[in-house]
Amino acid sequence: MSHPHPELGPPPKLPKGGLRVTPLGGLGEIGRNMTVFEFDGRLLIVDCGVLFPEEEQPGIDLILPDFTSIRDRLDDIDGIVLTHGHEDHIGAVPYLLREKPDIPLIGSKLTLALIEAKLQEHRIRPYTLEVKEGERESLGPFDCEFIAVNHSIPDALAVAIRTPAGLVVATGDFKMDQLPLDKRLTDLHAFARLSEEGIDLLLSDSTNAEVPGFVPPEREISGVLRTVFANAHNRIIVASFASHVHRIQQILDAAHEYGRRVAFVGRSMVRNMGIARDLGYLKVPAGLVVDVKTLDDLPAHEVVLVCTGSQGEPMAALSRMANRDHQIRIVPGDTVILASSLIPGNENAVYRVINGLTRWGANVVHKGNAKVHVSGHASAGELLYFYNICKPRNLMPVHGEWRHLRANAELGALTGVPKDRIVIAEDGVVVDLIDGKARISGKVQAGYVYVDGLSVGDVTEVHLKDRKILGDEGIISVYVVVDSTTGKVVSGPNIQARGSGIEDSAFGPVIAKIEEAIARAASDGVAEPHQIQQLIRRTMGKWVSDSYRRRPMILPVVVEV
Repeated sequence: MSHPHPELGPPPKLPKGGLRVTPLGGLGEIGRNMTVFEFDGRLLIVDCGVLFPEEEQPGIDLILPDFTSIRDRLDDIDGIVLTHGHEDHIGAVPYLLREKPDIPLIGSKLTLALIEAKLQEHRIRPYTLEVKEGERESLGPFDCEFIAVNHSIPDALAVAIRTPAGLVVATGDFKMDQLPLDKRLTDLHAFARLSEEGIDLLLSDSTNAEVPGFVPPEREISGVLRTVFANAHNRIIVASFASHVHRIQQILDAAHEYGRRVAFVGRSMVRNMGIARDLGYLKVPAGLVVDVKTLDDLPAHEVVLVCTGSQGEPMAALSRMANRDHQIRIVPGDTVILASSLIPGNENAVYRVINGLTRWGANVVHKGNAKVHVSGHASAGELLYFYNICKPRNLMPVHGEWRHLRANAELGALTGVPKDRIVIAEDGVVVDLIDGKARISGKVQAGYVYVDGLSVGDVTEVHLKDRKILGDEGIISVYVVVDSTTGKVVSGPNIQARGSGIEDSAFGPVIAKIEEAIARAASDGVAEPHQIQQLIRRTMGKWVSDSYRRRPMILPVVVEV
């Protein structure tokens, strides 16, 4: 098995007849999925998703793939193939189309409907091409065949990409539910046919590669939900991803069975479920879904609320309910169902929400105490089965953290893929398929691009470090007025502290130290404000560290008169 080296340089020019694969997201992380394929000077992108921030990224709304390596080649892109409609696969599309709005989007009916609604908010009217499983489309030199796969959202597709360099298959996210609610199975026959043709490179979902066995069928959740509904005597509040149509369908079915009305809460939930209903993916009995404003007229035992926030997102509806910052107030006897898994890195945020809801008297049902979620990703047993069908000549695990990629690589090796043909890469690592063999050839820039409010890419790691210091240690401001000629102190130092845990009255000893340091500098002819600021910062920093073992942000302000 090959793996990237931290000292990899830029890749060489792609040899004629070779295919280049460059993941810009989704490797070494759960989310931000984006892969660029290059052949004969043309580019094809598969997925363009976002990553959601963790606690150590305060203030960040979304994290995008880095478009730097393709920014001067936007005219070379023949299309963006979207495997399915989850945010970690489509969420960054608006930000790429801001740079070139006419890049074609290729996907299934539901996937395109979801991205078109999102793009409408960004005032972008895309060029789209709707495809179905079994169809083939030529996108420049890329002959793409689309294959049905089962996932936790309807209409998911894998894509087989044919070029003279060979046949590459990208699975997208998939599992092998044998009893799917929509009766749309992962098309193993199509993968077997591609295997007969010869799969030169397989890019396979790794998210559940560490989990033994097979994923239980989605329909097994129905019985658990009915039990929860039967035992709930007040309101039921369900948190789920805003695109998990199959899960919402089971909630609707249970609500209908137990005589409850359902209201969707949150803009994305209302929008996505409206799209799914209009396109026929969500079956809604007449009169079941009502506007949230009408709920006050219904008794509590007839109410079901479906909202976002299953991952503890701070601004999502469920988190705000837990914090008493939402119009819907949790009361004793409410039942809250978290109908999702825990995305790695979100555990603390989710348990914080669970604790907040429990504090207000809610009975919280989650994956840890009831079977209210099954994964949308193939487990180890399914992946072994899949590799024995596909028999890939080269394997590149994708969609997962390092431990998932490694586990998936081991599964491929167990089924007979030669270890020297299993490529474990990471974001930005370039893999070339030349003469039937995949090998790492270099690395391009693929760092995090942060979205903070309306700014995209303006916030850097340095800014995040400053935010963490402010959050953890606070800030101390030192104001000094000095004579512009002599550099001597005219007024101050005045010191103010916020969040540092140090009372303003405690700064007496350091004021004398600062005055002494400035006087010494003035006698040496130092009168430049920036130098005085640095002097104040060092003096204050050393005193705080020695006295309190803390490292707050120190902001010196020097005014000349």
